[in-house]
Amino acid sequence: MSTPIDYTFQSAVTPPATPHDPAHWFVFQDNNLLVRQNGTGAEVLRAAVLEELGLPIVRRQYLGHLHRDGQPPVYCYSAETDPATPLPEGVSAEGLRQLYARLPDPIFQIAGRAVQVVDWDRTHQFCGRCGSQMESLPTERAKKCPACGLTNFPRLSPAIIIAVVRHTEEGPKLLLARNHRFPAGRYSVIAGFVEPGESLEECAQREVMEEVGITIQNVRYVASQPWPFPNSLMLGFTAEYAGGEFVLEEAEIAEAGWFAADALPQLPPPPSIARRLIDGFVAEFGGG
Repeated sequence: MSTPIDYTFQSAVTPPATPHDPAHWFVFQDNNLLVRQNGTGAEVLRAAVLEELGLPIVRRQYLGHLHRDGQPPVYCYSAETDPATPLPEGVSAEGLRQLYARLPDPIFQIAGRAVQVVDWDRTHQFCGRCGSQMESLPTERAKKCPACGLTNFPRLSPAIIIAVVRHTEEGPKLLLARNHRFPAGRYSVIAGFVEPGESLEECAQREVMEEVGITIQNVRYVASQPWPFPNSLMLGFTAEYAGGEFVLEEAEIAEAGWFAADALPQLPPPPSIARRLIDGFVAEFGGG
């Protein structure tokens, strides 16, 4: 049975003392999640203890629990199995992008957390300063070197994503661009990673200038979204066109244009923050 979407998630590091009802196990081969098909959707593996799944596990981590008023908690774990491990019947290993619309939203969010924790655990077994074996801290998501004291936490990479509006004689228009990596015909808003020593507003201005060659003004924060590809935190903004003509960064941007709310091209799927920004433009300027 899939998890109802009205559950909320409470993060934790210390697992319960004893197993309870079947837990959600977010088991990965490399960065592919093991799932069972559920009609047109998918669901993660469930078991009271991991051994019930019959999978050899390299490492495991406790993530926290899902809860809903009047219901017992559903405990959540991440784990990593060897890429060569044969999968049980009815189980497949799929990338999170392919599962984006097929997992319930709270489960996808936990899966995004899980893949980052698994990858961090995998790549921080040894100290980057002295090479000693790292030790996991019992009460926080961190690893500490017993030899030199270096402490590591899971890495997050902040990135801005921004909807730029231009007010023209024909009405407001939204800046959309097509990255070379996008599926044919798909456009989205501008995005890019924050550089060291840079504010979010400075990043927004720089990314828009670098990718399409225009300047912006009135940069305003909207919302954020964790994005596990591979470990981003997307920070959404709006802004207004200030000046300039398109000069595309050819290595990254294939096309760019100004689009009216009633004449948009193929867009990113919901519930991505890119789509939320675009839908916000349509809601404000679409004229009903």
